[in-house]
Amino acid sequence: MASVNGETENGETETVVRRLRDGMVAGVLSFPLTSFHDDGSLDPDGFRTHVAARIATAPGAVFPACGTGEFFSLDEDEYRTVVTIAVEEAAGRVPVVAGVGYGWAQAARFARIAEEAGADALLVLPHYLVAAPQDGLVAQLEQLAARTRLPLIAYQRGQVAFTASSLKRIAAIPGVIGLKDGHSDLDRLQRLTLAAPEGFLFFNGASTAEIQARAYATVGVPAYSSAVHAFAPEIANAFFAALHDGDDKTIERLLRDFYVPLVELRDRVPGYAVSLVKAAARLRGQPVGPVRAPLTDPSAADLAELTTLLTTGLDLVGAAL
Repeated sequence: MASVNGETENGETETVVRRLRDGMVAGVLSFPLTSFHDDGSLDPDGFRTHVAARIATAPGAVFPACGTGEFFSLDEDEYRTVVTIAVEEAAGRVPVVAGVGYGWAQAARFARIAEEAGADALLVLPHYLVAAPQDGLVAQLEQLAARTRLPLIAYQRGQVAFTASSLKRIAAIPGVIGLKDGHSDLDRLQRLTLAAPEGFLFFNGASTAEIQARAYATVGVPAYSSAVHAFAPEIANAFFAALHDGDDKTIERLLRDFYVPLVELRDRVPGYAVSLVKAAARLRGQPVGPVRAPLTDPSAADLAELTTLLTTGLDLVGAAL
């Protein structure tokens, strides 16, 4: 296999890269929800049921404790529980990529927990609060990579946006294996893919990534994460199959009648990118519970609209609520 960082990688990292690359071709990347009881406490049994159901539908990889999994609301003990359960339920069938974040010092603490729990790699969520220059964005990954043996996937979104020259620098950091893009700036993304070394991984991490999936594929980034997989894997997998089969009729029907209305509903209230997903999972009987503050659960009116939309989407793929 080609070296991601321009040098010989250790066997463990090479294996993770190969498994992730194979997974990105085979299925969507799944970002499970973190289950809470009604009082806001962690529900480990509920999470185990939820993540096991996601893994059973053959995603390309599973990403616990990331944005959809409310990483920002978890303490370190809860994080350990969530990642451990995901690793146990995956049982080697799919790669487990755990989220880490904040500044590099705190991210390194989470990285150690993920390593001890048996995660395969880490998704480095955008750092907390402040804007930073390119040198600082690179240094953040250098500091974290020096403190973990797990491979890192950078996530550019919000205040994190790499230039092509910075992409070359982070790709040269031992252990940095890929980039998740949440900006949907295809001109910029094309420049990044052209600047990357052979074997560097890219995937579409836009909110409701299916909306831009065809456009991302035109710049060489066909792999994507799917929040819909957290509550309707039937829809997510049907869209993925249609995309890979070039079935534009099915793609456009799903976009027009399900995905676009879902995005319009999502955009009404800050935080709905997570709380709508969780509400939809509850509608399907998944034991995920409420969101934690500062997020809020959907209003009764929005929940009724979500129910109708979810029923429509499931009908389109021959499934039921």
